Amino acid sequence: MSTPTPPASRAPAPARRPRRARGTARLSRDAIVTAAVALADAGGIEAVSMRRLGQELGVDPMSLYRHVGSKDALLDAMSDAVVAQIEPVTDAGSWQASARATMLAARAAMLEHPWTVELRSSRAAPTPAELRHLDTLLGILRDGGFSVALTHHAIHVLGSRVLGFSQDLYDDGGDTPPHEAEAMARALAGSHPRLAELAVAVTHTGALGGCDDDAEFVFAIDLVLDGLERRRALEAARRPGG
Repeated sequence: MSTPTPPASRAPAPARRPRRARGTARLSRDAIVTAAVALADAGGIEAVSMRRLGQELGVDPMSLYRHVGSKDALLDAMSDAVVAQIEPVTDAGSWQASARATMLAARAAMLEHPWTVELRSSRAAPTPAELRHLDTLLGILRDGGFSVALTHHAIHVLGSRVLGFSQDLYDDGGDTPPHEAEAMARALAGSHPRLAELAVAVTHTGALGGCDDDAEFVFAIDLVLDGLERRRALEAARRPGG
């Protein structure tokens, strides 16, 4: 009588890995910032919350903080991502043409992501991309013959236009209906006739603010750049051997 062969022993089943939360495997700082920018593009900066962002990415909102630190840090990263899209122009044939083209490139980025203007106006410190952008513009001026002092003056005069938008003296968001604006102008006519005249004649809505349309922006930078060129030429003529 033959002895029965014992059944072959089975290899132990491999241990199962813990199941990861949906979306966690692809979560990264860049992915979070990209999704946040998309949310702001669709609904404005007010649409960006950690809860909404977590829903968009399919993750627990708390997991976002491991990558971006805080909501403020996320907002800074969003602004930085937009400014990083600016393609500077340094070889347009003259310092003036290069500076103009670079600021118009900055404006194109702001127009594509208009919420950045409001966000940028509320931030105190420059982001890394903003510092690179500013350094490039400073290089255009210095290579164009500007002294350090005149370069410093130029940046102050240009102000927010360096980043492609104009900051007005007052908030004129352009939300007042035309008929109401005309009624306000008529009410001002007796006591403030020049203000009333201006309000009726040039009321318009800009893409990045009440008076920040493309025509106003270009007028402003051309005026400033023309004046800076005259000062640069005058300064050069006064130098020994100039």
